[in-house]
Amino acid sequence: MTELLSPALILVAGAVLTALLRGNLRNAVIFAAPLATLWAIWQVPDGVGATITFLEYYELQPVEGSPLRRLFATIFAIMSFAGGLYAFRQAKWYELASAQAYAAGAVGVCFAGDLITLFLYWELMALFSTVIVWCGGTPAARQAGIRYAIMHLLGGVILKVGIEGLVVHTGSIEIQPMLATNFDTWMVLIGILINAAAPPVSAWLADSYPESSPTGSVFLSAFTTKTAVLALILLFPGEPVLVWIGLFMVMYGIIYALLENDARRILAYSVVNQVGFMVCGVGIGTAMALNGAAAHAFAHIIYKALLFMSAGVVVYRTGKTKCTDLGGLFRTMPLTTVCGIIGALAISGFPLTSGFTTKTLISQAAIDESMAVVYFLLAAASAGVFLHAGIKFPWFVFFQKDSGLRPKDAPWNMAAAMVLFSALCILIGVFPGVFYQFLPYPVDYDAYEPGKVLFYLQLLLFSGLAFFLLLPLMKRTLTISLDTDWFWRVVFFRVGRVVYETIGRVGGALESAAKAGTSAVIDKIERRQGGMLNLFARSQPIATTALWIALLLTGYVLVYYF
Repeated sequence: MTELLSPALILVAGAVLTALLRGNLRNAVIFAAPLATLWAIWQVPDGVGATITFLEYYELQPVEGSPLRRLFATIFAIMSFAGGLYAFRQAKWYELASAQAYAAGAVGVCFAGDLITLFLYWELMALFSTVIVWCGGTPAARQAGIRYAIMHLLGGVILKVGIEGLVVHTGSIEIQPMLATNFDTWMVLIGILINAAAPPVSAWLADSYPESSPTGSVFLSAFTTKTAVLALILLFPGEPVLVWIGLFMVMYGIIYALLENDARRILAYSVVNQVGFMVCGVGIGTAMALNGAAAHAFAHIIYKALLFMSAGVVVYRTGKTKCTDLGGLFRTMPLTTVCGIIGALAISGFPLTSGFTTKTLISQAAIDESMAVVYFLLAAASAGVFLHAGIKFPWFVFFQKDSGLRPKDAPWNMAAAMVLFSALCILIGVFPGVFYQFLPYPVDYDAYEPGKVLFYLQLLLFSGLAFFLLLPLMKRTLTISLDTDWFWRVVFFRVGRVVYETIGRVGGALESAAKAGTSAVIDKIERRQGGMLNLFARSQPIATTALWIALLLTGYVLVYYF
């Protein structure tokens, strides 16, 4: 029976207890549930456990273990623990409970052995991540949450259509590699790509993450897009179209992050950029590339959460998010500054950080497959990442001009979470061989070949030089950058207003015509009947009308049965 129990259920129980308990008992659950889940994850053996019969024809597989699934589930559990540590003194109880339920959905997706189970946990994530967005508590957060829910409901519907098509045409709900060769598989792929924030359906990410609370954005950065990467690895390894989708995501995220003024929106666009590296690796499809996609997802959750943590501390202490309002914070926030710089170096793929040891796996896979164009585009993208997330974010937030702000540094729990993830960024970067042992396929790769290290150092240093030479052009103004969110905010709004006004005018005209016609008919009847209305045409009180209806129904029942 225990073979049917996913480790995700521990986090579900944790979410329920977090909502019910108070004080130290709640805090104990926030820490204990992720740790218990982490232990349970490593108790799951490889292969499918017990099955449940579904609709007499299909076998649900709630738990299926593999090295790849355990790797993703492990980082999700670690993220749940670190996120709880970061948030438990600042976040509301319902945000903390929703975060655990959100993490439960992610862990459930990891071990789902069939498409139906995967879909159920997928929707669990969509539900509680929407709640986390709403926990921002502002009108903008509520609006962003609605748009977020709409996009994820759309993605869920598309995914469900694809799954149902596969069930009808193949008779199977098993999770197995496939290619996008027909309508059903394309629907599954599109449904997953919506959660991966692939343009042109990526606006939900940059629109919602910055509107959440300083603690909520940390949780949001970790689960949704990375479960999508896992689903792509399981279902679409080697799908050629993913290479080009991934490259487009990489460049798309860089461009909009460079244009952005809001600190958390910069980081949100960099999520799209970094997931693009992973999607590209899935598209290449070799063992090296899939190792790179999985490893980079693991490392990305850590350094991206670290960046959102440092930005969250700034928002929490200052109440400001725009780069034009910040600067000079290193004077009173040294720990947050150092942790933010470590996260910035890691996302840029700087040697001796986690990003270098994972991102280069994907680049090496492109070289091994003689994909020269892909390799050089990924290398150029690494320079672009250094421009926006590696330099721009810490420079404009912590350095540049003196904004006059003198906030306190991070509270001890936020500081502890940032130090933990900073240490992991460095440890994975310094000792990659230890980390490589947990990847799904055997690794024969040396990240620190002298030529490779020298190439990336030159690339990053050149990118840094370009940033400071072009600094006058990099300074932000009080503007808002809209990507495909323009359709929500401009096109759909204007079209909707026109449609609403048109319907109102047409409805008004019809109402006037109906009133005029009705009045004419009534006047004619009254004239024919001498101005008297008969019994059933006369206006009656509601009580009288209800009595007549009751009497008529009673009579009908008596006639029918007797």
